[in-house]
Amino acid sequence: MAENEITIPEVITVRDLADLLGETPIKLIKSLMSNGVLASINQQVDFDTASIIASEFGFEAKQPYAELEQEGETELSAWQILLANENPEDLKDRPPVVTVLGHVDHGKTSLLDAIRHADVVAGESGGITQHIGAYQIKHEGRRITFLDTPGHEAFTAMRARGANTTDIAVLVVAADDGVKPQTIEAVNHARAAHVPIIVALNKIDKANARVEGVKQELAELGLTSDEWGGSTMVIPVSAKMKVGLEDLLEAIILVADDVTVKANPGREAVGTVLEGRLDKRRGPLATVLIQNGTLRIGDVLVVGQTWGKVRALEDENSVRHQTAPPATPTVVIGLHDVPVAGDFLETVKNERMARAIAEKRRQEARQRELTHVSRPLSLDDFSSAIREGEIKELSIVLKTDVQGSIEPIVNSVEQLSQADVKINVIHAAAGNISESDMNLALASNAIILGFRVSANTAAQRIADTERMKIQIYEIIYRLVEDVEKALKGMLEPTYQPVLIGEAEVRQLFTISSIGTIAGCFVTRGTGRRNAKIRVIRNKEILHDGTIESLKRFTEDVREVRQNFECGVKIEGYNDLEIGDRLQFYVMERVEAE
Repeated sequence: MAENEITIPEVITVRDLADLLGETPIKLIKSLMSNGVLASINQQVDFDTASIIASEFGFEAKQPYAELEQEGETELSAWQILLANENPEDLKDRPPVVTVLGHVDHGKTSLLDAIRHADVVAGESGGITQHIGAYQIKHEGRRITFLDTPGHEAFTAMRARGANTTDIAVLVVAADDGVKPQTIEAVNHARAAHVPIIVALNKIDKANARVEGVKQELAELGLTSDEWGGSTMVIPVSAKMKVGLEDLLEAIILVADDVTVKANPGREAVGTVLEGRLDKRRGPLATVLIQNGTLRIGDVLVVGQTWGKVRALEDENSVRHQTAPPATPTVVIGLHDVPVAGDFLETVKNERMARAIAEKRRQEARQRELTHVSRPLSLDDFSSAIREGEIKELSIVLKTDVQGSIEPIVNSVEQLSQADVKINVIHAAAGNISESDMNLALASNAIILGFRVSANTAAQRIADTERMKIQIYEIIYRLVEDVEKALKGMLEPTYQPVLIGEAEVRQLFTISSIGTIAGCFVTRGTGRRNAKIRVIRNKEILHDGTIESLKRFTEDVREVRQNFECGVKIEGYNDLEIGDRLQFYVMERVEAE
C-alpha cells in the first residue's frame, strides 16, 4: 500500500476517520461543513464522503478488498487477489482447498468418505458428528481442506454468488464408464474458474475397468495424462477397496506446491460463507472458510448483510477452538442472522461499525431490487461494452439440439476472434438449457446461446431473476452473424414499446422539496417502478419519461397491480392534473425473423 493510501470501511464515524487521518475531529467537522455536510463527532459518514475528506488531507482512500469486485475480469483467483498487497515475508504455507467434481454415480461421495474415514481412523478424532460442508484431513503432516459440495452445479452456484474458494479440482471419472456428459460439464466449470484439475480414475477394481481407454477419452478433452507426456495427473484409485488414496493426496500436495498456496495468518480474518443455517439451540450458524488472516473468539464480524461477535468456533467434530487459521473451515456462532452461501466475511473495529455497515448493505440491497441493473449478459450488452472498450473477452455457453451441431458452430464463432477481443466457448453440449448452464454463465459473465433448444423452468427462473437474456436461434448463420456484429460493436437491437398497465390520477400532492406526486388508481395491468411512463390528457401525450418513485402508502414498491392505489413521482415533470391517464410501458426487443 502506498504511504498516502488509507483503507476506509463502507461507513465510519467522524472520530474514527480523524484517528485514521491523524487529525483532530474539529478539523474534519469543519471540512465536512465546507462540503455541505453537518456532522457531529460520533456521526457516521459513508465511504464516498469520507474519501473526499481524506483527499483534502492528502490521502487516497480505498475500500477493503475492493479488488475482489474485479475478480471476474482477471485469471487471478480470489486467494491471489487477497494476497496482492501482502508483504511476501508475512506469507506462510496454508492447506490447499479441494473441490471434488464429476459425473453422477462415478463415486464422488464414496471417494470423499474413503479419504475422510481413513484420516479419522488414523487420528485421535472420535468420528464425524456434524455436517458443515467442509472438513480437513492430514497427509504426512500436511493438512488438506475438502469442500463437500454435491457437484459442479453447487460449485458454480457458489462462484455465481462470488465465492471463488477452490485451489484444486479433483475430477472423478469411473474406469468402467469413462467420460460422460456431466464429466465434460465438470471440466468446463473447473476451467471457467481457472482451477487446476487432477483426475481420480475411480473403480479400477472392477472387472470391466478400461484404464487406458478412459485416459484416451480424457486426452480428447485436453486432459492428457502426464504418463503420456501431458500435464494432467491421472491417479488410478478405488474408493471401495481404498486403493490409490495416498497417491491422490500426494498429487494434491504436489499441485498445491506448484500453484503456491499461501496466506498471512498474522492479520485480521477475511473469508467466505460456505453454508448458513438456523439452529434452534445455538441460533444462526455459518460455516465459513477463512481465506486470509486468523479468526479469533471475540472478533467482531460483518458477513454480507448481517454482523455479530464470535462467541464460539467449531470444527466438523464439534470441537471448539480459540482460532481459525487460513484455509480452515469453521462453524461461527454469534451472528445476528443467517448469512447466504457466498457472502464475504471480514472483521471490523467494533460492533457499532459492524452494525452500520450491515445496515447500509441491507439498504443498498433493497435499492438494487427496486432498480435492478444487470451485468452484460446478452449480445446487445456485450456489443455496447465492446464499443466502449470495457470487454476484452466474449465468453459463451452454447447448447444445441444434437451433438453434431456443436463442432460447426464452435468452429465458426471461434474463428471470429480478433486481436483486441477474444471469443471463449467455455461450455458446449447437446440438450436444453438448464439451471447449471445459467449458473455457469452467471459465474463467468458469459452469454447463453441456444440452437434449436429451449430453456427448462429452473433456467428460465434464473434468467428472470438475474435479467439474463437467453438467445435461441433456428439458423446457424444468424447465430454466427450476431456474434460477429457484437464483436464489431455493431449490434443495434430493435425495440418496441409494450403497454403493461394504466392508472388514473385521482389526487395531487405538492411538496416543495420534491415536486408533484400523483395519487393514482391502477385501472388495468400493472404499474412498475422500472417501466417508462406516458402522461395522457384528452388523448394527447403530454410527457414521455421515467418514474422517479412508486409507493404504496409510505413504502417504496417495485410494482402495483390492478385495482390498487399508489403514489407516482415522474422524474422532471410536475404539470399533472386530476383525471390524467398514466400509461406504464416497457421496451421489448423485436426478435429477428
